[in-house]
Amino acid sequence: MGETTGWQTQLRKGAAELVVLSLLKDQERYGLDILRRAADDIGVLSEGTLYPLLMRLEREGKIVGRWEGPGDAKNPRKYYRLSAEGLALLAEMTPVWRDFASFVTGVLDAAKVSNGGVPAEDRTDRIASKTA
Repeated sequence: MGETTGWQTQLRKGAAELVVLSLLKDQERYGLDILRRAADDIGVLSEGTLYPLLMRLEREGKIVGRWEGPGDAKNPRKYYRLSAEGLALLAEMTPVWRDFASFVTGVLDAAKVSNGGVPAEDRTDRIASKTA
């Protein structure tokens, strides 16, 4: 990661709310389920960011939480679902994200930046010079 660690953190923070709202769009979920789905290979969310985000979204009325578990359960689960306000926010955020992602992808493609961060032509030149 190196020098991009701070940038990646900010990128994840910016996407976290949209990811949580999207995961709750069609199905009620509990915190650990949300975390598992959002913490895949790139780790959009961690436990330390998910639960404060869920509390904020619930306080703002964008999601609704409810506790479930047997009366004597040691670990009841809190399930979350989108409220009408949360669904409206998701509908507003989605095209903004898609436009943003499309724009950034277009800029990267125009600059011919490949996965290694080096323009594709430069990588080809470097590989060719190493094999010569």
